[in-house]
Amino acid sequence: MQIPVQKGIAALAVLTISLVIAGCASTRGIAPQARGIDASSLDAGAAVRAANADAQWPVADWWRAYNDPQLDAWIKAAQGGNPTLAVAQARVREAQSMAGVARAALSPQVDGNLSIERQHWPDNDWYGPGPFADANTWNNTGTLGLSYHLDLWGKDKNTAERALDIAHASAADERAAQLELEGNVVRTYIGMSMNYALLDIAKATLQQQQQIVDLATRRLNGGLGTQLDVSQAETPLPEYERQIDALEEEIALGRNQLAALAGKGPGAGDPITRPTLALSVPAGLPSALPVDLLGHRPDIVAARWTVAAQARGIDVAKGNFYPDINLLASIGGYAAAGPMFEFLRSAAGSWTAGPALALPIFDGGRLRSQLGAADAGYDEAVDRYNQTIVSALKDVADQVVRIRSLDTQEDDARRSVATARKNYELSREGYRRGLTDYLNVLVAQSQLLHVQQGVAHIQAERLSVYASLMTALGGGLAEPSDSPKTVQTLPGSRAEAQQGVRHAT
Repeated sequence: MQIPVQKGIAALAVLTISLVIAGCASTRGIAPQARGIDASSLDAGAAVRAANADAQWPVADWWRAYNDPQLDAWIKAAQGGNPTLAVAQARVREAQSMAGVARAALSPQVDGNLSIERQHWPDNDWYGPGPFADANTWNNTGTLGLSYHLDLWGKDKNTAERALDIAHASAADERAAQLELEGNVVRTYIGMSMNYALLDIAKATLQQQQQIVDLATRRLNGGLGTQLDVSQAETPLPEYERQIDALEEEIALGRNQLAALAGKGPGAGDPITRPTLALSVPAGLPSALPVDLLGHRPDIVAARWTVAAQARGIDVAKGNFYPDINLLASIGGYAAAGPMFEFLRSAAGSWTAGPALALPIFDGGRLRSQLGAADAGYDEAVDRYNQTIVSALKDVADQVVRIRSLDTQEDDARRSVATARKNYELSREGYRRGLTDYLNVLVAQSQLLHVQQGVAHIQAERLSVYASLMTALGGGLAEPSDSPKTVQTLPGSRAEAQQGVRHAT
């Protein structure tokens, strides 16, 4: 009797293996096509190579280099009250919760159901003779079910890892939003500082023009000038007054903008006083810039985590090509009529237990289409990551070029101011002595006003480009350990291949 039993078990095993093999659908060679850029292979450019390579990476509170306590306070207020940043933080919490949902699928699932009903049966006229005629009964049911998915192909594990990668990407996006907010506050504050400087120039120019009007009037009263000279001297006054009004408007708008960035009403910006920015920190670059930039810029970190999530999505899509096996068990009690707790008696109970097998045999190409979509999503994420790296290096190089150019421009502009001021003083003195006409004074004053405004713009631009460089380097918001390893950004088969090469070497 033992031999037929063994033959039966062997036949069942062969049949099961055949069904499993038959149930594995073919991928037909569908695979991703994109490849990530090796940052070390990119040429950072002459500007970056010529810059100081001994500087440290930015610190988290990089804006304190401006030495303005009022700026520090407003950045802190913006970090705590900006609605856009709060939205990004909420997305992080949402992604973390969804990762928890995905991880729960790796554990056994236990479900319970309890139904307690009290029923009244009709009388004999409708129901007919019987024990339930015109009676009240308890009809109760209680069941407890257990299910556990045998994750033989890692589909549930990859789904959980994909959700966790998305949470990491959301966290990096939140850091990027914070960095952008800090940069916007700094640039708005610098713009206000520039407008105060331009306001000083405009008021000084108006005062000079009023002095020229007084001089023209005295010359007219002394018989040395004409009414035309007085009229020409008075003509620019309304325009200078308009410029003052326009600059005061820009300052007020800057206060409103800072209040909005902090999530406050416009009135919160009214107490803002004149900025006192003083930047004395040299703008240098860290060493190994292209490679280390991958772990410091939050947008690059987010792009890498997105690639990793898409890689796990491919692994999930491939897992759908293989059979699913679930272990199921249930126990329950059922009772119609009798006492309330009749369904809890062993005689009223039942149980089930066993595996459940799902075989993807005929799917009409659905699984291959899903895998193709996952591959395309991975390619898109990789290409976006590549573009992010290229744009990041360009951003850094642009700021270095601007810093070097602005240093030279400021020197040139200061020499222009000195020359224009001397020319204005000479023309004004010549007009006072009657050696030249008012036209020379007007031209010299216009030139002086223009170059003074140019210096104010360049100084503000130098302050702003430092903020742009700090944000281009990542702003000190992320650590290299926050970025996924290269092997994590590859789909399963490619990851295994790379690990094999590493072990072989």
